[in-house]
Amino acid sequence: MSGKVLEKLKNCNRILLEMILGMLAFGVVCQVIGLVFSKQIWFYTKSLWFGILLAVAAVNHMYHVLDRSLGVSEAYAQKQAIAGYLVRYFILVAFMAVICVTKVMNPLIVFLGYMSLKGAAFLQPITHKLCNKAFHQEDPIPEPLLEDEENNEREVKA
Repeated sequence: MSGKVLEKLKNCNRILLEMILGMLAFGVVCQVIGLVFSKQIWFYTKSLWFGILLAVAAVNHMYHVLDRSLGVSEAYAQKQAIAGYLVRYFILVAFMAVICVTKVMNPLIVFLGYMSLKGAAFLQPITHKLCNKAFHQEDPIPEPLLEDEENNEREVKA
């Protein structure tokens, strides 16, 4: 991998990167399974990867909504999160309706691709370790907060 690409990836949000990598891994596994079992490979492939593209757009939108929600009041942040969820849901339903009416793709396979969001969440610990290796990084060792240390000392004395 090129040094510039690696540096650019290192500077982007790691959770977002790890989620996208998980979605791509999920897509590759589903693609291999589809190559074995599907009779219409091109139809399956375009449906699957369109769903994954929708999932990547959704996770990017989710990241930006949550990022904007930090630093504002809790009530406003909650409203932003709900509005963001409704936007993503509406877009998914609109795309699925168009796909069902036009029959240009298989809606179930598109939905399978969209569910790569869930698969990526389960794969995130693995993609996290792979990213740490690729970027030559290690996770910091968690240290107790000052409040935790004081509470532990009180418990020991009691």
